[in-house]
Amino acid sequence: MSLIFDTLLVATLLWSAWRSLATSDLVHAVVMFIVFGLLMSLAWARLGAPDIALAEAAIGAGLTGALLLDALRVSNQTAQPGSLAKIPALQRMAVLLISTVLAIGLIIAVLYAPLPSIQLPSMVEANMAQSGVTHTVTAVLLNFRGYDTLLEVAVLLLALLGMLAVAPARPVSVSHVPIDPVLATLARLLVPLMILTACYLLWAGDHRPGGAFQAAAVLAAAGVLLHLAGLLQAWIRPGQLLRLGLSAGFVLFLSLAAILLTEGALLRYPPVWAGALILLIEAGLTLSLSLILAGLFLLLSGRRGVP
Repeated sequence: MSLIFDTLLVATLLWSAWRSLATSDLVHAVVMFIVFGLLMSLAWARLGAPDIALAEAAIGAGLTGALLLDALRVSNQTAQPGSLAKIPALQRMAVLLISTVLAIGLIIAVLYAPLPSIQLPSMVEANMAQSGVTHTVTAVLLNFRGYDTLLEVAVLLLALLGMLAVAPARPVSVSHVPIDPVLATLARLLVPLMILTACYLLWAGDHRPGGAFQAAAVLAAAGVLLHLAGLLQAWIRPGQLLRLGLSAGFVLFLSLAAILLTEGALLRYPPVWAGALILLIEAGLTLSLSLILAGLFLLLSGRRGVP
């Protein structure tokens, strides 16, 4: 039964990917992209990677899908269902050929990759007692390879700051678009539950799938939902405090790294304080990453509400 389900899942993944690329309707292409993302999250869960599955569902399908739909609205492409059909057949065939070659190359690389000389899973398991947490993914991301995570947060923050720096200055105006009462009511009901879910994911990252990135993605999705319902200004007030929130997680992470570097190693937590320090870092990252992800959506969508 499991083999049948996995076979159907793979077939549906390939079909949704093909439909998102082959359709001439941009709206249909984006919808199929979102479907592909949701199916991919299910595939990651079946592969035993629930952390990646959560991130794929929240960011890959949720925020990215919403951004693509908003891009269609802004560019007025929704009224042109045949716009993709205008692309020359030669260009479409070239893209298909390049994609096929890359897919075959990835398959060959996976099948014939040399065996690693160092067994990283066994090394992680051997040092879990000193990590401060009991979940291996959190131990790797925030302890054993914490500087990688620090640089990832820095890249996201710099991306948003760069976009804010080059974005044209526009006066903040109040939108006169009527608020959908159904969407507004749905947002008021769902946002508190999403905040509660984010808090749970942050707490659960210590011992099960979850953590700062997953919690931040849920909070960012809540911010996007509030914005789409026209309630963002009522919940979040742009100001200096909000600007500080964008960089608070990175500054906290970098400060602790600098303090620990004076002890002789970068992000080598004392075993007694490792759990508390990781929780503190993840709490700060949850706040900052949620604001960064929501800010990227709001800025790219060309709407108001970006601090």
